[in-house]
Amino acid sequence: MRLGLRIFFCYLLVFALCFAWPYDWVLDSLRIRYYESVEEVLIDEANILTALVAQSLHEGRFAADSLQAVFDQVHARRFSARIYEVEKKRVDQRVYITDRAGRILFDSRGIAREGDDYSRWIDVQRTLRGEYGARTSKMSSEEGELSVFHVAAPIMVAGELVGVLTVAKPTTATHNFMLRAKSQLYRVAGAAAAAVFVLSLLVALWVTRPIKRLTAYAHAVRRGERPAFPRLDRTEIGEMGQAFEKMREALEGKKYVERYIQTLTHEIKSPLSAILGAIELLKEKMDETTRRRFLANIEHESSRIKALVERMLELAALENRTMLGRKGPVPLPALVRTVLESQQAAILLRQLQVQTELPQDLTIAGDGFLLHQALENLVQNAVDFSPPRGLILVQARTEQGQAVLTVDNEGSHIPDYAQARIFERFFSLARPGTGKKSTGLGLNLVREVAALHQGTITLHNRSGGGVRATLTLPLPG
Repeated sequence: MRLGLRIFFCYLLVFALCFAWPYDWVLDSLRIRYYESVEEVLIDEANILTALVAQSLHEGRFAADSLQAVFDQVHARRFSARIYEVEKKRVDQRVYITDRAGRILFDSRGIAREGDDYSRWIDVQRTLRGEYGARTSKMSSEEGELSVFHVAAPIMVAGELVGVLTVAKPTTATHNFMLRAKSQLYRVAGAAAAAVFVLSLLVALWVTRPIKRLTAYAHAVRRGERPAFPRLDRTEIGEMGQAFEKMREALEGKKYVERYIQTLTHEIKSPLSAILGAIELLKEKMDETTRRRFLANIEHESSRIKALVERMLELAALENRTMLGRKGPVPLPALVRTVLESQQAAILLRQLQVQTELPQDLTIAGDGFLLHQALENLVQNAVDFSPPRGLILVQARTEQGQAVLTVDNEGSHIPDYAQARIFERFFSLARPGTGKKSTGLGLNLVREVAALHQGTITLHNRSGGGVRATLTLPLPG
């Protein structure tokens, strides 16, 4: 499982563990709080009714039939009272009265008959003992099984306990209140869960973003690219990234030195062998013409070694750079004109025609010296592989925020076997006419310059003959 998903699911698990029990406790506590509020009202009501009944008993005018008629009228009344979102339409309370022995004297609902023994019910039993009497029973209704609260109060006449009055109320309205409260709580909990889901996902993305940057950087290095070191945070991930970068630099430095020595030794071996062979032959007696030919060969191979070493030094300086030291606007027409002037002698020697199609206001961003080297190599390749009196076309355009520079020649196509190796170090094709090869470092240098500028370089065969080199570079801004 990916790290981001692990972090995401861990956040969800922590949320579930930390909020599941409090959520269940809130629901249970909500039920108890509702019941407490109902019971508190019933206590007040029971004591008020008890005082009224006690007064009528003391005055000798208590009549169960008259009281029953009053309650019948109350129970028969229909009304509409909206309590927030719950509508109440009738009185659902029950009142019953017992004597000091716990026998029923009055029941407003007629559930108990006169004389029934209620002395064993907790509300009556405890009240007769001088304690607080209350109980809960179950009843079935259209809403399902509901609880009925019973709260009792003692009937005192002249300081003497003469009976018990109990007020009973089913939890129908309370049940509706709780259902609506739970529904709202469910919605709030759902919104909170959705917020936690989104926030957990964002946190996972935020935590793994520097890791993904570091991974992409490692893949780019593996592919041989020259990416800039990614911006990381100041956490342990940033420290790990810095450690990886230092390790990469150390390993690349060691590997580069080994590769540099091996390739340089390999490439110098051939011209050195030619020089040594010519020197051995010069020790022998020979005519002046032959001697001059061998001396020219030594001079040529020495120049080849010099050019090879110089190119290797240039390439080494480029490969050890991870970013441009200096960067500024470089007018492309002026750059092309300077490069063509430097190649003017070779162009005239081969009687080549050069045409340019450049926007005069086109400016690119980069290091002018390095860009001159890159473009000079491309033009030199075009000159070397062009047939006598051929055409070299240099064009430029802007495309998707980048400058696209192309150099076309009319020479032969790149062979199929060389397509994949054209940018390899020391790989070179024989020049037409002479059959000689270059150092094989020019196009490699161009690729390094393009990479440093966050650009690209490609070479492909043109359909009408010749080769096109395409150099893409960023525009200023």
